[in-house]
Amino acid sequence: MGRVWESPSGNLFASTIVRLRPLDPPAPSLAFIIALAAIDTITQIAPQVPVVIKWPNDILSVDGAKLCGMLLERSGDAVVIGVGLNLVQHPEGLDRPVDDLTALGANCPPPQAVVEILASAFDIWLTRWRDMGLPAILKAWQVNAHPVGTALSANLPSGEVFEGLYSGLSDDGALQLRLADGTNRAIHAADVFLI
Repeated sequence: MGRVWESPSGNLFASTIVRLRPLDPPAPSLAFIIALAAIDTITQIAPQVPVVIKWPNDILSVDGAKLCGMLLERSGDAVVIGVGLNLVQHPEGLDRPVDDLTALGANCPPPQAVVEILASAFDIWLTRWRDMGLPAILKAWQVNAHPVGTALSANLPSGEVFEGLYSGLSDDGALQLRLADGTNRAIHAADVFLI
């Protein structure tokens, strides 16, 4: 979407690669497991900072400020997952609220220690994804996500914008958005904002 990523010293910016196997759940659902791994990591390094997942994989403070984001890119049977976690500082002047764990009262370990915690958590969730399947992952994701009824705006790649209330996930992980007319809209790809 033409955005610039910056990596100030002291924050975590890392990538990993997943080689897909024939019986794996759908590749886009890796977004849910990296979000769960990030939540587990933040809970371990900053237990005093309450966080939630915003669909599909942004990690927000309870005030709605973005602390962590991920990008997934697929080429053949390989999915590269990039993670950015604001440990000690955050960018200014963005179109959304952002924050960092230190500003929220955490005493964060160095990025190398954090990436090792994240890698371990990701390995656990990747194994669950492969062994237990997508339904178990989506259930765990919803426990850590913004609650049903949260007002959201979904900006689709086509330029369409839909506003509504979060009403859960479909079986494939699509965001279910209840529109003002009472209908549900399944969102498979969008830039989602809390409103």
